[in-house]
Amino acid sequence: MADIKERIAKRVAMELHDGDVVNLGIGLPTMVANFLPEGVEIILQSENGIMGMGPAPSPGNEDVDIVNAGAQYVTVNPGAMFFDSATSFGIIRGAHVDATILGALEVDEKGNLSNWIVPGKMVPGMGGAMDLVIGAKKVIIAMQHTQKGKHKILKECTLPYTALGVVDLIITEMGVMEITSEGVLLTELHPDFTVDDVAAATGCKLLVSPDLKEMA
Repeated sequence: MADIKERIAKRVAMELHDGDVVNLGIGLPTMVANFLPEGVEIILQSENGIMGMGPAPSPGNEDVDIVNAGAQYVTVNPGAMFFDSATSFGIIRGAHVDATILGALEVDEKGNLSNWIVPGKMVPGMGGAMDLVIGAKKVIIAMQHTQKGKHKILKECTLPYTALGVVDLIITEMGVMEITSEGVLLTELHPDFTVDDVAAATGCKLLVSPDLKEMA
């Protein structure tokens, strides 16, 4: 499980560019901070009011006063800033975030996203997701391709929406998929799988790029 999550996080990190302001959602997306490319300076933003967040601290070196929006211990880079939630969401809603990386319960072929509630289960709420997917210039979903064998990439989401038509890219352990006007387009395939494997694990028609590459 850890290897699969690391594989996804490493590939997501390759989507980030020098100087990008990036928001990492809770869970798997927070791992991306540990795999940023060498020589690429990324400014990590957290909804709870951090600009300039660093990777997770090594065990025993945690600072109890520095946590991300998911209450996980993090580090901060030289020059980092701390501010209130109003300022943080002003940055997000003002379109100053270049990319947000989020997990998902479901994504569909139109780029609709459901990532905050399963009916009948207690959850703390949607958090900043609804603002991030509208305010960020690029929305990347980092998740495992299926959940206990059930499809997570669907023709149409069945769970309550977070937002409509917002997803740009999906990265799973099986490959990289773009959301296009025609549907879900597989652009990179991990060598552990075949195109048929990905199609069988996907709950909608899977388009395959003529320039299909091996997932890095």
